[in-house]
Amino acid sequence: MKFYTADLCDKYPEHVQVLDPIMKSYGGSKRVMGQIVTIKLPGHNKTLVELLKSEGAGQIAVVDVDAKYTAVVGDNLMKFAYENNWAGIVINGYVRDTKNTKEIDVGLFALGTCPKKTMEVKEGSLHETVSFGGITFNEGDYLYADRDGIIVSAMPLEM
Repeated sequence: MKFYTADLCDKYPEHVQVLDPIMKSYGGSKRVMGQIVTIKLPGHNKTLVELLKSEGAGQIAVVDVDAKYTAVVGDNLMKFAYENNWAGIVINGYVRDTKNTKEIDVGLFALGTCPKKTMEVKEGSLHETVSFGGITFNEGDYLYADRDGIIVSAMPLEM
């Protein structure tokens, strides 16, 4: 479906949350939409790796690492996301290998880049509500992202 976040905001002003303009695009897909799967990572990205190795069915992983300055996703995880049909990844954190991630047909939105990957070994948790950038992401909500921004709705939006 072709959509524009600006048009969706105009049509459904009472149904959308708009993420603060904190994210940059680092993926090959510049426009993505899908249901949200949430993940909270206190450190190591092992839980995210396992998630992206599972069937994504067009979903979007929303990852909260509390803006910690280490890379959570690089080209290897983007390849897993592509191979397993994930539409995108939105990270309250950082990424690396961006020359390569921009060539993989998956949306990738993050605060910025960092060459150092995370090394702390702590388990993450799936399916819990996370908040950042002025909005709350709930498991199963719908996320729409394009060049104008990222919006979230509890219901699917149609143009």
